[in-house]
Amino acid sequence: MHARAPRGFLAFVTDAAARKQRLDTATAELDPPFALLDLDAMESNGRELARQAGPLPVRIASKSVRSRPVLERIFALGDAFDGVLAFTLPEALWLAEHGVRDVVVGYPSVDRGPIRALASLAAERPGDAPVVMVDCAEHLDLLARAAREARAEIGVCIDVDAGFRALAGRVRVGARRSPVRDAYDAKVLARDVASRPGLRLEGVMAYEGQVAGVGDEPPGRPLRGAAIRRMQAASLRELAKRLPEVVAEVEEVAAGNGRSLRFVNAGGTGSLERVGALGYATELTAGSGFYAPTLFDSYRGLDLTPAAMFCLPVVRRPDRETATLLGGGYIASGAVAPDRAPSPYLPEGLSFDRDEGAGEVQTPLRGEAARSLGVGDRVYLRHAKAGELCERFASLHLVARDRIVDEVPTYRGEGRTFL
Repeated sequence: MHARAPRGFLAFVTDAAARKQRLDTATAELDPPFALLDLDAMESNGRELARQAGPLPVRIASKSVRSRPVLERIFALGDAFDGVLAFTLPEALWLAEHGVRDVVVGYPSVDRGPIRALASLAAERPGDAPVVMVDCAEHLDLLARAAREARAEIGVCIDVDAGFRALAGRVRVGARRSPVRDAYDAKVLARDVASRPGLRLEGVMAYEGQVAGVGDEPPGRPLRGAAIRRMQAASLRELAKRLPEVVAEVEEVAAGNGRSLRFVNAGGTGSLERVGALGYATELTAGSGFYAPTLFDSYRGLDLTPAAMFCLPVVRRPDRETATLLGGGYIASGAVAPDRAPSPYLPEGLSFDRDEGAGEVQTPLRGEAARSLGVGDRVYLRHAKAGELCERFASLHLVARDRIVDEVPTYRGEGRTFL
């Protein structure tokens, strides 16, 4: 996969050698391995995401950022970015403890201790308590019990399956998330929420991963790309019909209890413009786009610049054709495939050894550029996904122009690893 050409301030460094020289100059006093975040690229990406979202606000997916100081910098980019979609309840409570407001937990929790802590927070400071995700009665049982014991009211959001099905359900594309799929399912669960003292219906979420998380222009595979685009177009047509019906039923239940939904959340980095245009969402979500990992290089409609990367040193030259790095086996989650491995970024012209790949303790690199690398030289690599890189490093070095302007902790650097 190939990164797109930089824009804005970075437009002049389209030459790979110039890009590497810029990073080398900025990080000259650092010894690799280290991770860095290019603020010029991140700000450019923020402008692109805001453009794609149009009039809708963008909630930040914290699992794709995993650094509180970086979250603060993203919010400072403009009014387009508002609220956080957390990935675990303990993380959401920790963010709330540090003053982050309007947090929604994107995945259900059955952690009884954190649920009790949530109920206590909702009783003491209801405006600070995160909203939690639900998709079944069992989730409601846990939350209602904690709310009753704390004499609190907990806000909940119904997660709706936004996957694509064809051929009478025999073909299924998309993440296996919620069992709530149609308007009837949603109405039944919404009524269950409304019937339980201590629970408050706040929103609906529907994440269409088969659009937001699947690149529609895989390099070197034009037929697969065409098939993906057809699937995504069909999926969006189906969502445009089904999701408004779902939202209408949930809103009717909420109105019957004297309430109104606060938000309808949808979308991801790869689908902001397309999903926003369907009309049922009141807000969108993005996270990966700020870092622009390699999985987002294969989207036709995205114009992102690589922002997050890590640097490893060359420590061996086993032969004339190979330069071996220290470490590097930072494999991304998901179905095991070559696109889950990190990618050599700078200098250009490097590839993994096909027998070793990216290894835990060493990563041999081949290719034209490997012949000119010496022991002690540095290589910049990009992770396949966004926030997972931060589980490997305690800090991110923030680069602006050609210098480091700050070093900020990741979640790991603050002693937190939530998943």
